[in-house]
Amino acid sequence: MTEDPRLQWLQRDQARVIHPLHNPELQRQGHVWVRGHGAVLVDADGREYLDALSGLWNVILGHGCQELADAAARQMRQLAYASGYAGSTNPWAVELAEKLTQVCYPRINRFFFTCGGAEANEAAFKTARFFWKIQGQPSKVHIISRRWAYHGTTLAAMSATGMPAYWEMFGPVVPHFSHIESPYPYRFQFTPRGPDDHRTPGQAAADLLEEEILRLGPENVAAFVGEPVQGAAGVIVPQEDYWPRVRQICDRYQVLLIADEVITGVGRTGRWFALEHYGIEPDIVTFDKGITSGYFPLGGIGVSDQIAEALDQGQGSWMHAYTYSAHPVGCAVALEVLRILHQRNLVQRAQELGKLLLEKLRTLESHPHVGQVRGLGLMCAVELVADRATKAEFPPQEAVGHRVHLATQRRGMFTRMRGDVYNLAPCYLTREDQLERMVQILADSICEVLGQG
Repeated sequence: MTEDPRLQWLQRDQARVIHPLHNPELQRQGHVWVRGHGAVLVDADGREYLDALSGLWNVILGHGCQELADAAARQMRQLAYASGYAGSTNPWAVELAEKLTQVCYPRINRFFFTCGGAEANEAAFKTARFFWKIQGQPSKVHIISRRWAYHGTTLAAMSATGMPAYWEMFGPVVPHFSHIESPYPYRFQFTPRGPDDHRTPGQAAADLLEEEILRLGPENVAAFVGEPVQGAAGVIVPQEDYWPRVRQICDRYQVLLIADEVITGVGRTGRWFALEHYGIEPDIVTFDKGITSGYFPLGGIGVSDQIAEALDQGQGSWMHAYTYSAHPVGCAVALEVLRILHQRNLVQRAQELGKLLLEKLRTLESHPHVGQVRGLGLMCAVELVADRATKAEFPPQEAVGHRVHLATQRRGMFTRMRGDVYNLAPCYLTREDQLERMVQILADSICEVLGQG
């Protein structure tokens, strides 16, 4: 009898490949993905799975998109690579930057391209420090982030990431990074300063930034970095008044606001960029994932006109670079993504599908172990708890989230968890019946693991 092809690939894999977040035990039970179509992944055994997370939040146009494959092939035949260092450019990088000015924040009109999100955040941190040195304030080097933040795993990005599991075996973290509490509406609590303290939870959460700036000294703080919606943490959607207060605080103390839109950018929340929901603009925006729908590695940063002017007028060079910056193939694929999004009105579709998904997921709230269902646009999450009244979490040794994830996989759906929080962010072309199937699979899996309720 021929051995299971999946097991054959996994044995070869374990002998030679080191994986992101490497875990040999988890890999022994892993999938071997061999193809995909739309919102569906297919493994080496020919079994189909609904891709509930669009790969890693990035395959926004679904798997098997012929237009993107053709765009990459055309570009590879014409010009596969050319340096993007100062002294060189290519038409596709220029056109992509021009197109981004049409969909990005009005004050952001200059772009630097990277290979991914962590690189983009590294570029943002360095640019913030560069800007303040050009402004004659060289002590402004500190970067403030938040608990539950995910900004990548390269050394500085890891230091900004607010989940200690990512640093424990790689410390010490880079100096001059610190974290404040997340606004996490389901769990954030604050004690009023007195009877006259009428702040909302969102305002109180934002005021933690002011406290940290004052603790460090405004003259020492370069930037605050935050995801408009904290994605990898379990789709933490902040209070409506959180981000406007953050913008005010950054302006008051001359601190740059960096919006990490690696997940939320390019339509994921139903807007081109997510801070649009809150009526504010950042000084620097980082992006990745959806810009090429995962078909080619490309990310980047956009900077405000004020920062761009400082880059142009600063003495000497901005000594930051990547070999594959402004990669012609990546830029060509990104241009095709933007064309398709515009032509098919898919940002609006992401908004509409997201509302539908959230509505259907809220039917799960009747289960006594569903603590909260939340989302914005086409990114949602279901948080499972041991006790809904107290919001108490399950003991880690019970591995509830992992067991629910295994149960959903047995039923034909795949995603990534954050502990006991189930994340869903399907592609913008997911059919409504597929959304309904995702919700049903999750409902059945919760009942399998935690009972009917």
